[in-house]
Amino acid sequence: MLETTASKPIPLLTEMRMMSDVLSINTYQQLKEQIGDLLRRGREQADRSVNTILVQTYWHIDRHIVEFEQKGNIKAEYGSELLDRLSCDLTAEFGKGFSRSNLVYMRKLYLTFPKSETLSHLLSWSHYFIFSISNNCRQNWRGC
Repeated sequence: MLETTASKPIPLLTEMRMMSDVLSINTYQQLKEQIGDLLRRGREQADRSVNTILVQTYWHIDRHIVEFEQKGNIKAEYGSELLDRLSCDLTAEFGKGFSRSNLVYMRKLYLTFPKSETLSHLLSWSHYFIFSISNNCRQNWRGC
């Protein structure tokens, strides 16, 4: 609350009226809209940045899996055991996102895009995931 020269508090309603005299409702509304626009754009940029970093991180995880498990070949003899164990250990340490099937799709990302420069910063992990599924259906056409 504001205080008058006589050191008596001004009631909250009077304080609000004084504020509305200084700022018109339209000016305040414009300020609020500008702040809202900035927040929305900032959040969109943050989402894109996070998605780009996530795809790059998954690509590097894929590369490590392929190099370890397959030594660059498309198939490995013991692949399922490795993915099962990795899934268990990574989920225990880092939480969701490391199911065996997700690791399979991560590996497919690397096999499909062996050069990280070919990844688009405009696409999210979901886009690559859907691409991987549709690409798999085309390769193994069995009613997908």
